Amino acid sequence: MSDFRKVGVVAKETSREAVQTAHELAGWLVGRGLEVALDGAVLRARAHPGFETFDPSGSYDLVVVLGGDGTMLSAARSLKQELPILGVNLGHLGFLTEVGRGELYPNLIKVLSGDYRIEKRGLFDVELRRSSGGSTSYKVLNDVVIAKSALARIIELDVSVDNLNVARYRADGLIISTPTGSTAYNLSAGGPIIYPLLPVAVITPICPHTLSQRPIVVPDDEQIDVVLETPREEVYLTLDGQEGTTMGYRDRISVARSGRHVQLVKTTPRTFYDSLRGKLRWGGLSGDPHFRSPEDGAGSDPSE
Repeated sequence: MSDFRKVGVVAKETSREAVQTAHELAGWLVGRGLEVALDGAVLRARAHPGFETFDPSGSYDLVVVLGGDGTMLSAARSLKQELPILGVNLGHLGFLTEVGRGELYPNLIKVLSGDYRIEKRGLFDVELRRSSGGSTSYKVLNDVVIAKSALARIIELDVSVDNLNVARYRADGLIISTPTGSTAYNLSAGGPIIYPLLPVAVITPICPHTLSQRPIVVPDDEQIDVVLETPREEVYLTLDGQEGTTMGYRDRISVARSGRHVQLVKTTPRTFYDSLRGKLRWGGLSGDPHFRSPEDGAGSDPSE
């Protein structure tokens, strides 16, 4: 057995299966002499005397996330320090969640024995600065989306990288994606698929008025600034499809590489290319005999 002592367990609150699996997992871990902290959703569903509440700012040897890619996105952003995260997908195979429900305990045995590797994924630090004063900060694993409402006209966005002007986009909106998020909204909007460990960011316009304005890949160590230049329109800022707020005229979004990473626990031979073949139905044989081709679409779905 490795040096694991304390494990945090996070479950998708709206999934009965996830909450039930969390209860079972907690008992399994305690039976192996480990301390367990359960998130609030699990504790509200059923009292667990003696179990502490999972604290995103706390220190754990491992965090197990039960749900889908969306649950992973939320959990990863909430952590205040870099901790190993094992994602367990209870639905279709995702890009972020490593194993399925049936693979949970065999893979946990591997992790607890030290048979795993860590894959570090980059985060963005995002700052919204209001033209009227004040600012709000966020962390993002997938993408930053600026988009007009359904009834608004085309909006104008001034974009610069490292203080160098790139373009003024007249479009329905703009996506700034990490490599991890390149297979989500960015892909649906015509952006490129990026290998998740590359140190880059993708800027993808949504339905641009000028067809020559195409997605562009830039280094992630250069700050991206976007200024809304359209007054009197409903415009929204969305982070990872889960957090959001409205934007006003001359509000500025600044996106920069974070000093923190998300540490994903990898226990299977499944590769990023295996996921692409399965999710996008590219065909070809997978090197992982346990790989399944799901019937859903592409991307890291923040609703899961």
